[in-house]
Amino acid sequence: MPQILSFPPADRSLPPDSRHVLIYFVSGNPGLIDYYQPFLSTLHTLLESSPARHGYGAVSLHIRGRNLAGFDDEDHDKPFTEANPPHSLEYQIRHVLSDISSARVEVDGPRNGTAFDDVIVIGHSVGSFITLEVFHRHLQRHPEIEKVNLRAAILLFPTVTHIAQSPSGRKLDLIRSTPFLDRTAHRVAKGFVDLLPASVLGWVVRRVMGFPPHAADVTLRFLLSRDGIWQAIHMGKDEMRTIKEETWAEELWEIADEAAEQERDVPKFFFYFGKGDHWVAEACRDEFIRRRHEHAQREGPGHKRGKTRTVLDDDDIPHAFCIKHSEQVAEKVRLWIDEILGNI
Repeated sequence: MPQILSFPPADRSLPPDSRHVLIYFVSGNPGLIDYYQPFLSTLHTLLESSPARHGYGAVSLHIRGRNLAGFDDEDHDKPFTEANPPHSLEYQIRHVLSDISSARVEVDGPRNGTAFDDVIVIGHSVGSFITLEVFHRHLQRHPEIEKVNLRAAILLFPTVTHIAQSPSGRKLDLIRSTPFLDRTAHRVAKGFVDLLPASVLGWVVRRVMGFPPHAADVTLRFLLSRDGIWQAIHMGKDEMRTIKEETWAEELWEIADEAAEQERDVPKFFFYFGKGDHWVAEACRDEFIRRRHEHAQREGPGHKRGKTRTVLDDDDIPHAFCIKHSEQVAEKVRLWIDEILGNI
């Protein structure tokens, strides 16, 4: 199972002074990038053939995403144990931050091995929370990410506040808050899966759950892995503890460069919320949107206008869009990236 998906620019004949833009994708939980192969592949094709592409100028696009840590047995030498537990949400934030900051241009010519000129981050589900934390730490001048030019973020079905109040979150938080279940849930889940032959599991995933081939293959590998289920449950419980009231400073939502704010009207953050999303509490979502709109409209001496755009899905796309709705979401994301690229 590849831990990294990478889509290089289709046109390698751009002039040496071309801007190289990294579009970096942060997955949800379970953090297996292969779930998003159809989405990222479609997005790459759409961007390379976009009617707006001529307006970008000389821009070379690179798309990259990778597994979150611990979901592939091959990314850690020793099996997880009580003494060597799976990775926390904080670990995943640092993992993503490090990968973004170390990413380099891979092309023939003088730009090979250099830093990207701009970085756009796309986060899905808890990947949206991780993305906002990366931007927050960039704002706080974290030494590892300080020099990366984080341009904008697109947050898909974001779980960024009070996840434990969502319908699915309440169930997982019950496991976390019940001592016996907290200690044993991963063993029970793995034990149940291990009772079934791989052929039966595959049939359940394909026929009963109705997963298409790419999602069925990834899910089967995940279920049969040594540590994947434990990592997913462990991280999920940590999400319940961590993702509560938003703690980011208002500066996160503002455009730092006042000159750029005057000249451009492109948002810094794009939020795409689903209707009936079982991982998002609707009251908390609505309050989050209200705060962003209030901040964007605020005026006064020394105040920097907020730059967020929130969209509520009207196409009944589910939270796990990467299973069957990759092409629809890629079309939406392409429009936002066109808008960003047209203003850099």
